[in-house]
Order: sequence, then structure tokens, then C-alpha cells
Amino acid sequence: MLIKIDPSSSVPLGDQVAACVRGGIADGAVQAGDRLPPARELADSLGINLHTVLRGYQQLRDEGLIELRRGRGAVVATGATGQRAELVRLTRELVAAARRLGLGEPELLDLVRAELSSR
Repeated sequence: MLIKIDPSSSVPLGDQVAACVRGGIADGAVQAGDRLPPARELADSLGINLHTVLRGYQQLRDEGLIELRRGRGAVVATGATGQRAELVRLTRELVAAARRLGLGEPELLDLVRAELSSR
């Protein structure tokens, strides 16, 4: 799996690392049980700080897409699916759009709840 970052982007580097892995899961390039590159190796190959890579990996762990285990490294979680990765990506886009429009958390949650109850 190829992980690329754009240092000139306004998106934090750790978020870019997470987005690349998320995209790999979403398009099927990375499957459940696959190991991700060790954080230290990835940081060296990208020319970024180890903690930046770890921040991206922790984000993916918090989303339930990978498991971080001491000695085993980062492994794509059994329950990680392309659909979940895509939903996380879309959710991030929704939140970013809401922020651009000046909506706060209560207003955004009201919109989501209204949409969920209409079905």
C-alpha cells in the first residue's frame, strides 16, 4: 500500500496518513488482517516525525479500522470494511462542510437526527 502526503497541504500530516489508509481500506487495496508499515519505517520513508504517523494510526484505531498491538504493530481490524471507511470519510466531509457554514454541533446533530427519523 502506497501512502503519500503533501507537506504543502493545509490538512495535518497525521490526518493525511490516516486518510491514505482509510482510502486503501475503502477501495479494497488493504484487507482485514493486513499489516500496515511500522510507524518508524513509514515516518522515515515519508520524512516526517514518528509521532505524526502514530497520531494518524491512533485516529484509525479510534475509528475501529485498525488494531495497534505492541510487538505486532498496526493491523487492519477484522471488522474494518470499505463501507465503514467510506462512511468515516463522508462524516468528516459533512462536519467540515457544517463548520464552513458556521453550524455548531447542536445544529448538525439536529439535522442528522431529523434525517435518521425521516426514514
